[in-house]
Amino acid sequence: MMKNTYLTSHFPLISIVLFSLAFSIYMERVLINYLQTIGLYSGMIEFFSESGIHLALLFVLWLFFFMLFAALKLIANTINELSLLFFSKDEEGTDLRNVRRGTWFFLIGGVFSIVASVDIIFLLSVFILSCFSYFIFFIYKVSDSLSFSALIGLILFHLFFWFAFGIAVAYTIVKLYNSLIASLPL
Repeated sequence: MMKNTYLTSHFPLISIVLFSLAFSIYMERVLINYLQTIGLYSGMIEFFSESGIHLALLFVLWLFFFMLFAALKLIANTINELSLLFFSKDEEGTDLRNVRRGTWFFLIGGVFSIVASVDIIFLLSVFILSCFSYFIFFIYKVSDSLSFSALIGLILFHLFFWFAFGIAVAYTIVKLYNSLIASLPL
């Protein structure tokens, strides 16, 4: 059996590709239904083939979700390493090597997300379950090099950051929406 530490280094990329594909498949169906409802789809078929429209939408949505998940992974890695810098007693990087195996959670979640792309609730559940499972795994793997107070601090650091990040994104979206609605002539 291979014991190379880099054997699973491609799992995050595959996971991002799979989750992006699953979300784009779902959103492509939603957009096609919306375009049919407002009557634009029939006009688009006059200029493009039906499969061409589907593939173009799928590719654009996949690219959007790929960039979104890649950015979230970059942020998550930074937060993980910052939390280890602040709270861990490990100076050799052993904890960082140990948590690499957690990419299996996202790879398995990515595979299940393709099947779950029929319903947004299932899809979000798979994504959230993958994130939560990885977080529990992360806490378990780094807990040996943390005191009890440092462990609580690490958990609160993660919870505070993701809560603040989510609130900031939601606030920005609401402000953008309100300014767009306010700018419409009535």
